[in-house]
Amino acid sequence: MIQIHKVTQIFTDYFKSVRPAAKIQKMMKKKGLQFSIGFYGWLFFWAGYCQAQNILPQQSQQLAQKFITKDTIFKAPYIDIDEWREKPVRHRYLHGGFAGTETRFSLYFPEKSHYQGRFFQYITPFPDNEFLSQGATGEEDKISFSISSGAYFVETNGGGKVDFSKPSFNSDPTIGAFRANAATASFSKIVASEIFGKHRTYGYAFGGSGGAYRTIGSIENTDGVWDGVVPYVLGSPMAIPNVFAVRMNAMRILDKKLPQIIDALDAGGSGDMYAGLNEEEKEALREATKLGFPAQSWFGYKTMGIHGFIALYQGMRMADAKFFEDFWRVEGYLGANPTESLLKARLQKVSKIKAGITIDEAVKLGLKEPETAGERGSADLAWKSMGGVEGKMPVAFQIEDILPDVNFMGGDLVIKTGAAAGKTLQLATILGDKIVFGPVDLSVLAKIKVGDEVFIDNSNFLAVQTYHRHQVPGREYKVWDYWRDANGNPKYPQRSLLLGPLFTRGAAGVLPTGNFKGKMIVLCSLWDREAFAWQGDFYREKVKSHLGDKTDENFRLWYTDRALHGDLSKQEYPTRTVSYLGVLQQALRDLSAWCEKGIIPAASTNYKIEDGQVVVPTTASERRGIQPVVNLTINGEKKANTKAGQTASFEAVVEVPLHTGKIVAAEWDFEGKDSFPIKSEKIVFDEKTGRATLKMTYKFTKSGTYFPTLRVASQRNGDAKTPFARIPNLDRVRVVVE
Repeated sequence: MIQIHKVTQIFTDYFKSVRPAAKIQKMMKKKGLQFSIGFYGWLFFWAGYCQAQNILPQQSQQLAQKFITKDTIFKAPYIDIDEWREKPVRHRYLHGGFAGTETRFSLYFPEKSHYQGRFFQYITPFPDNEFLSQGATGEEDKISFSISSGAYFVETNGGGKVDFSKPSFNSDPTIGAFRANAATASFSKIVASEIFGKHRTYGYAFGGSGGAYRTIGSIENTDGVWDGVVPYVLGSPMAIPNVFAVRMNAMRILDKKLPQIIDALDAGGSGDMYAGLNEEEKEALREATKLGFPAQSWFGYKTMGIHGFIALYQGMRMADAKFFEDFWRVEGYLGANPTESLLKARLQKVSKIKAGITIDEAVKLGLKEPETAGERGSADLAWKSMGGVEGKMPVAFQIEDILPDVNFMGGDLVIKTGAAAGKTLQLATILGDKIVFGPVDLSVLAKIKVGDEVFIDNSNFLAVQTYHRHQVPGREYKVWDYWRDANGNPKYPQRSLLLGPLFTRGAAGVLPTGNFKGKMIVLCSLWDREAFAWQGDFYREKVKSHLGDKTDENFRLWYTDRALHGDLSKQEYPTRTVSYLGVLQQALRDLSAWCEKGIIPAASTNYKIEDGQVVVPTTASERRGIQPVVNLTINGEKKANTKAGQTASFEAVVEVPLHTGKIVAAEWDFEGKDSFPIKSEKIVFDEKTGRATLKMTYKFTKSGTYFPTLRVASQRNGDAKTPFARIPNLDRVRVVVE
């Protein structure tokens, strides 16, 4: 079967390029395949393959003839796989593409008895591949969720995977942004009519992070393709690279002080995160907070790193190369008059390559983490696979010198001698005498040999940490008021180009306007470290400028408390954060009911924005949206002292916004085991008030400080067994055991 698929791809390539038979034969030999390549031989093989897969080429041709699109690039759709599959649930799988393009798609159709006339289409953060959702399980299983919701599922490669080691601003971004997805969605309706009979097919797209840009760009720039969309963890046109810059600056300066900041903001803490900081540290924390970084999210500083900036760096260097010179020379930039902390953080070291380190070796050494299937295409971790190094090529080098510990967040490896002399590779991390790459150009990497002289330099990564000061946009971006003087003018020298809109246009094809046809539910996370929460409100204002008093007839904005940027159900800090996947799934179901039956969804979250932070009411009835709210106390307080062996009493009031669901699960973790071993067996939920009161006792046997946590989940229909559309939240208290 593997060889058949290889030959099929070669066959497709043959008709795309009309290569001579000799070239096709040469390609096949490279792939270890030995066949006669005569034209009739191809027909014989293709007929046999189609029979084995139950595909009739004329059916694909007939579907193509029915497919009418104004986008002439996507005028020749085809299907090359059509088969029934039993996992993750029984479905009919179709794979295909558009001849003459690199666009490929996967379609997953339910049995006719499960189909309700709609599709859900996942739009990835950036163009990747059309198989990303295969193999997922549980709550993350988009295929099973779609089919359980009466929908077929659509996924594409967005027009072809992007190589982030070779960024370009010259190619047409609209293909990957929305045109490839729109063409696939439109063609899928033709296929659905062939399978289920002629009918009105409702379509809904959803995507997070970069996929949120692309989802909004899709519905704003098409007509009649999708009926509604759910963009989630949405940024603004000024998000990149500024959200990463201000965060990196704070991480560098606050490195040793973050534990005390976290403690102040945690349950039972003082609440004063500025206590004990010097002026430089206060300013770094203040800058990050006012630009929108959620202060509660500093708890993850040890592992959150610089996130997607690692994939943005090369594009930033291309777009504004002179900034990296001006930073260290021109008055008004921090590098021209550096602080002591900035000088201490600078690393410039000449050394030589001692050995290459492969991915397996790097994992064993703790230099890299193995990539999991769930990370590919996810809103939070898709960037990990950008420009990845495959096979036996090194992902890191050992050098001859031990490097100093400077809280390294990224840098450059300049090749001084050898075949790659004059080239530069991006570095992600360093550890002793080991240096790990970011996205790389494999052709350059292949030329680097043992003994080559190299220069390790993090000057550029230090420079970008204050880039947000030199990117002050228009007054509609109120969070930038902190970097304006009393007259509204920027306090610092400004770059000639705002990079944010450039990157946003690269992702979405166009800048978001708020002008769309259909309905939309935007989801944002209050603890989002990569797409600060105020940006959902920024887009909402764009929508209101077009829809005015009719905004609520077509638009919702729901905030999820304690949720981060990522869309994986397994949380890195399960006693602090929750997944928003359940909210996303319910939003898709509510969106379809809104569009198809006129059932009005829950109101937008009630919030206000203060100094860059989105602030919501403490009760669910006031907060609105669809997430439950938990208020956990010990002896009526958020903090208590007790003694080992004594029994502590806990009480929680759990409230669900009316008519949005019932509490179906409540689980406790008293000692920070992250496993929530104790379950509340009986939950008495009052549907009239939307409330449940839970009580629990626990006896601590060892002294120490603990953060007992209660995590709950609501479900619209009160279904405790389904993995889908379960909406979580949690709360915690502090207990000091003597």
